[in-house]
Amino acid sequence: MTVDTAKPLLRAEGVSKFFGRQVGCREVSFDLHPGEVLGIVGESGSGKTTLLNCLSAQLEPTSGRVLYDTRVEGLQDVYRMSEASRRLLIRTDWGIVRQNPRDGLRMGVSAGANVGERLMAVGARHYGHIRAEATDWLARVEIDPERVDDPPATFSGGMQQRVQLARNLVTRPRLVFMDEPTGGLDVSVQARLLDLLRGLVTDLGLSAVVVTHDLAVTRLLAHRLVVMKGGAVVETGLTDQVLDDPQHPYSQLLVSSILQP
Repeated sequence: MTVDTAKPLLRAEGVSKFFGRQVGCREVSFDLHPGEVLGIVGESGSGKTTLLNCLSAQLEPTSGRVLYDTRVEGLQDVYRMSEASRRLLIRTDWGIVRQNPRDGLRMGVSAGANVGERLMAVGARHYGHIRAEATDWLARVEIDPERVDDPPATFSGGMQQRVQLARNLVTRPRLVFMDEPTGGLDVSVQARLLDLLRGLVTDLGLSAVVVTHDLAVTRLLAHRLVVMKGGAVVETGLTDQVLDDPQHPYSQLLVSSILQP
């Protein structure tokens, strides 16, 4: 099947979220195309996580629209879908990778069951096939298949994050939302996880929205960059352009303070 890269997979139209008088994000608009990775960066409180939650149907915007190119009906307003349709979208065509993998995993069941549950949610019922698929995906994220029956609580933080990746990717979603996917990990573990992420994004042709405060993460993963300050987008462009030649004073400050020793 040929992918129409000219047609957006995800579109944000004037997305705003207010908490009383406090601005979460304000008038954010962009298109995300198939196979594209968009990085959203900014300091703590910039609105990037609020925006991600609005885009991923976890937090309804105060105003604006989030449109997604569904497989059957084309571009649809996510917040005008029925609750059942939205839940199905989240567990099939989307993935949501959380900063703390414990928030994205069921810690009381095995690693294999965590991956297999998502397959069962889309109708898989044959135990042997589910187990084989789960084991294969654990291997793809560099988890020893012999640990398929071990609970995530026995894994390191980096391994838990990789189990969360397998859980999200097993249904072969087209779009993955990532919130600080390397946050809280040791530098060496971060590097290994980033290398794995980059390979998976390329191999699977994934689109992704990645929220991070770490500009090195966006350099490795993102095609385009959105810089946020005070809930608003202050600069956007190709990742290398923004990082190598930032135009907005805030972007310049962000780049100089984080990328330079």
